[in-house]
Amino acid sequence: MKFFIDTANLDQIREAHDLGVLDGVTTNPSLMAKEGIKGVENQYKHYVEICHIVQGDVSAEVIATDYDGMIREGEKLAALDPHIVVKVPCIADGIKAIKYFSSKGIRTNCTLVFSVGQALLAAKAGATYVSPFVGRLDDISEDGIALVAKIVEMYHYYGYATQVLAASIRHTAHILQCIDAGADVATCPLSAIKGLLNHPLTDAGLKKFLEDYKRISE
Repeated sequence: MKFFIDTANLDQIREAHDLGVLDGVTTNPSLMAKEGIKGVENQYKHYVEICHIVQGDVSAEVIATDYDGMIREGEKLAALDPHIVVKVPCIADGIKAIKYFSSKGIRTNCTLVFSVGQALLAAKAGATYVSPFVGRLDDISEDGIALVAKIVEMYHYYGYATQVLAASIRHTAHILQCIDAGADVATCPLSAIKGLLNHPLTDAGLKKFLEDYKRISE
């Protein structure tokens, strides 16, 4: 399973990259706003900075919700860097835009997916990635991980090449559950990725090794 980091924070992206396990980045307007990045041109420059850090797919989201606007924005985003994947919402004009981008060789990430039906339409349109939102479904007492598993099963059954990118990951347990569900990618906060390192037996074992080394070195 590939790891993407879900942030627009350059320091966090660098830290995840330096850890040696980072495969890509996902962003959205909310994450850009959180970093205080205002204005389209500044956002475009920020995407390029991210691409210079991570030699992997970087999802950059269109703001337009109409077909023509998505095409204009998506083509500009795709031209910024070869690593850019155009992120498009799962609405009717978004599916149409994904079909267009696919015909032009522009890779896409269909976002805000909350059902198997939406994931089917995205795959048929030629989306590179589809992003079911795990945490947001859990927030309304639905099973986000179960949706990921159903989409994975459907794609395997019908032979779709679209990759399942589990999004809205809230914690380390979600990552482990995505592994069981067969997700191709999990996009996570840095804290969730680093949480995979934590185990009390590792800490206890390292402490014992160091104590024993100190004793025989004196």
